[in-house]
Amino acid sequence: MHVLLVEDEKSLHQEVRQFLTQAQYLVDSAYTYAEASEKLFVNSYDFVLLDLGLPGGDGLDLLRDARQSEKQEASFIILTARGALDDRIKGLDLGADDYLPKPFSLLELTSRMQAITRRKFGLKRPEITFGDAFVMDVTARTVRYGSTPEVPGPEVPLTKKEFDLLHYLLLHRGRVLTRLQLGEHLWGNVLEDDSDSNYIDVHIKNVRKKLAQFGSPDFIETVRGIGYRAV
Repeated sequence: MHVLLVEDEKSLHQEVRQFLTQAQYLVDSAYTYAEASEKLFVNSYDFVLLDLGLPGGDGLDLLRDARQSEKQEASFIILTARGALDDRIKGLDLGADDYLPKPFSLLELTSRMQAITRRKFGLKRPEITFGDAFVMDVTARTVRYGSTPEVPGPEVPLTKKEFDLLHYLLLHRGRVLTRLQLGEHLWGNVLEDDSDSNYIDVHIKNVRKKLAQFGSPDFIETVRGIGYRAV
């Protein structure tokens, strides 16, 4: 998951960034209104963690502009010391997905992010079933084959990038994702010149090879000249 953390309090910023990085999130940082505005304009994110009181502007204006943009499909969680009810209502009315007042638990933050992801993609549980008998546990970050509630099946030995790539394809099942979109999700800022590179193709090949040791990987389709799709 690609996250933009917008927070000007440096100690809190570093604490949240370190925690999310250890939890396998890809995190970009912005400390001011201008930095956040530029990154939201250039990049696509899965989540934006947004402080409201920023040097140079109000976080609510960033939220409003992002919701008017066709490029930005991020889920927004407002992180702020403001506790007034009208601030919460205004943020939610502008399109925020959740609101977490400071101080907050980092474990609660990630739990809310996971809950938002499940709601956004219509998942009732943290497990995703796919292919002939594969099960992805998003919380444990594992993929197993032929599991039952009583007996877990063998684990597919995916790397971090391979797991993230497969997870992203499954969340957008049925949608064609370009190599550039997949690259942005895995590595963050990706130059247009890299869009023809074979980074994604190599990772897809490795994922298919590892899945094929247990079952059919045919649910990952190649869309010639564009990218890939999970079905």
